[in-house]
Amino acid sequence: MTEMEVKGCIFDLDGVIVDTAKFHFLAWKRLADQLEIHFTLEDNELLKGVSRMESLEIILEIGNISLPAETKNEYAELKNKWYVEYISRMSDEDILPGCLQFIIELKKAGIRVAIGSASKNTPLILSRIGLSDLFDAVADGNNVSNAKPNPEVFLKAADMIGIEPGKCIVFEDAIAGVQAALNAGMMCVGVGSAEVLTKAHIVISDLSKMNLEMLEMAGNEIGLQKKNDFS
Repeated sequence: MTEMEVKGCIFDLDGVIVDTAKFHFLAWKRLADQLEIHFTLEDNELLKGVSRMESLEIILEIGNISLPAETKNEYAELKNKWYVEYISRMSDEDILPGCLQFIIELKKAGIRVAIGSASKNTPLILSRIGLSDLFDAVADGNNVSNAKPNPEVFLKAADMIGIEPGKCIVFEDAIAGVQAALNAGMMCVGVGSAEVLTKAHIVISDLSKMNLEMLEMAGNEIGLQKKNDFS
């Protein structure tokens, strides 16, 4: 049996539903400048899909700086304060191409949809872009404790929508997120660059390239890949 029946779709938030990476970069860059650390867009790629505290650790490592735990917490909160200021200006115009249409199509077909994000600001972002009521469940930094590539957030999302992991497809734009999906035993569609998301089963540039028919084809293609992996 090569076909894989898709019953649930789990979406990362940042970089899949909305592009908040630019706001994360602005906030982290602002903090790095304050710490006199040279922080670039290339460095920012290392932070995708990673928790706030782990991101701070990466930046401190780039700057070869060691700080006490209390100071780290203060800086992490300061970064988040700046980030919240940026995302509080978001609107439905910030929803990425094809996202809304695809998710509505999934729901009409009876496929359960959920968010699986490391961000504790997920509720604020969904509220600002008007999608708070669109998803059947939200697993995020407020109800999970382990950061990607740990699979907890995706397993939590699958449990919340009542779908077994093997019948879920994850849509992810980050290397750590793709690995988390694989660690959860789920199919994974990378959203972004195929050169970066090398472990994703298939890669699309954005959700405008995906519809229900394409989803079924992806499930079949992934099922074939998995069969070949074990043959």
